[in-house]
Amino acid sequence: MSSGAHAGLNEADGSHGRRDSYGSTDSLDKKGDESGRPIALTRVHGDGHDGESFDAVPQEKRTIGLVSAIFLIFNRVIGTGIFATPSSILASAGSVGLALFMWVIGALIATAGLAVYVEFGTGLPRSGGELTYLSYIFTRPRYLAVAMFAAYAVTMPWPAGNSVVFGEYILLAAGVEPTQWNQRGIGIGCVTFALIMHGVFLKWGLRLQNALGLFKIAILLLISISGWAALAGRIKLPEDQKPHNFDNAFAGTSSNANAFVTGLYNVIWSFIGYSNVNYALSEVKNPVRTLKIAGPLAIGSVSIVYMLVNVAYFAAVPKADILTSGQTVAALYFENMFGQSASKALSVFVALSALGNVMAVLFSQGRINQELGRMGVLPFSRFWASNKPFNAPFAGLALQWLMCVIIIVAPPPGDAYNLILNMVSYPLAIINSFISGGLLLLGYTPLGARLSFVWSPPFRASFPVVAFFFLSNLFLTFAPLVPPAPGQSVYESLPYWLHVVIGAGIFVIGAIYWVFWAKVLPKVGRYQLVKKEEVQYDGVPRDVFVRVPIGAEH
Repeated sequence: MSSGAHAGLNEADGSHGRRDSYGSTDSLDKKGDESGRPIALTRVHGDGHDGESFDAVPQEKRTIGLVSAIFLIFNRVIGTGIFATPSSILASAGSVGLALFMWVIGALIATAGLAVYVEFGTGLPRSGGELTYLSYIFTRPRYLAVAMFAAYAVTMPWPAGNSVVFGEYILLAAGVEPTQWNQRGIGIGCVTFALIMHGVFLKWGLRLQNALGLFKIAILLLISISGWAALAGRIKLPEDQKPHNFDNAFAGTSSNANAFVTGLYNVIWSFIGYSNVNYALSEVKNPVRTLKIAGPLAIGSVSIVYMLVNVAYFAAVPKADILTSGQTVAALYFENMFGQSASKALSVFVALSALGNVMAVLFSQGRINQELGRMGVLPFSRFWASNKPFNAPFAGLALQWLMCVIIIVAPPPGDAYNLILNMVSYPLAIINSFISGGLLLLGYTPLGARLSFVWSPPFRASFPVVAFFFLSNLFLTFAPLVPPAPGQSVYESLPYWLHVVIGAGIFVIGAIYWVFWAKVLPKVGRYQLVKKEEVQYDGVPRDVFVRVPIGAEH
């Protein structure tokens, strides 16, 4: 580097001239693709190109096969929402017909989202999910998008909510009254168990996760199949109390636009999880082929089962009971179909479904933290990138575990707790808006060619599908700003939009971190951050930023 170089970020060849999968030997101050965008897989590689060479991790690290990939998605999508959410959807829709139509829309949006993530995943088959795609699309200012995403990824306790739900339903199954602290205590035990299984016993953690996913599908199929009996009138209710929800399915349809927005918003979030394999693609065998099969199979199955389960609910439970009983729709269904004694069995089903979701979420979020370490952006990156001591990303998993424990224990019940849970999910809509919007502009318009954006992955979602997903996420981004319908307020006393402001503010914190890390401190210290590649003890490469005094050679 010449003595006239300025402070900031730079890249150097730390691997003896070899281009790694996340950068080049060019300066970060250059324009266009010379800014270090990786070389994505293209169609010319053909479907036979498995994608494993894109991220040069040792072969023994690839432990996720097709079955495990499918259940990673199943467990992330199917949490506890399908057992309770249909009640609130019906309340928003006003009619059974519109409620079912909302679920169809949700399935279409999930399918579009899956197509976008399969396109990204087959072109960039490396762990990290949105982290990988943001760093590929938004290369200027270098690492700003990564730092903003990092602030969200490391602080948001995704598994916390379902950990507490697990505690609640285990207590109900045991006949113990849930309180604030006994269900939270069991919730901590739940997420700790997930940490041990995925951080210490990786293969057994995957096997248990697969078993829980299979169990979930079996339970939902039980509900779906028994729903046919309900349609035939075989319900444990007097004849005059049996439901006739399909006689005039659209009777009572709400004309309240705010209620429709609220209902559709809840439906869409019920399908979140279609991207779960993308977070661990560096550990997937034959990632291109696996992703192209696992994603459609999982989401297609979930969409069909969700619709059948909703039909079963409406076939067995009168509309008025769903809206006014105060019980979950699944509890009413089991009571009407199998009798009062089935309620404890349902509690076990919901608890195990929550456990499967906690395991799937912790698994993927731990990989994101590890990828942030591999990119060198976090403080103590070597620690976060490590697979010590159990050949698993224990540090990344433990960081997510710690955030969960804090959120499970710290806030009081009520608005504060609900605010935190809403803050976890909301920023994902903003992130998906940026990655789908970026893909739309650079991958499907002439702008990409003008910017030398080379993008022709083994799978293409198509312009209409990407545009549909982009618009759907704009809806998710701005819908929470619409005042809720009467009786459907998000909080009791807090402003309904508060989680939107705080969620967006998390990205601002990431931007502030980037300004100090990449600009202010190098200028004050008169050094440049030079990126080099380092290979860890286990053969996994990672990026390292070295402080090089201005004027020194590197």
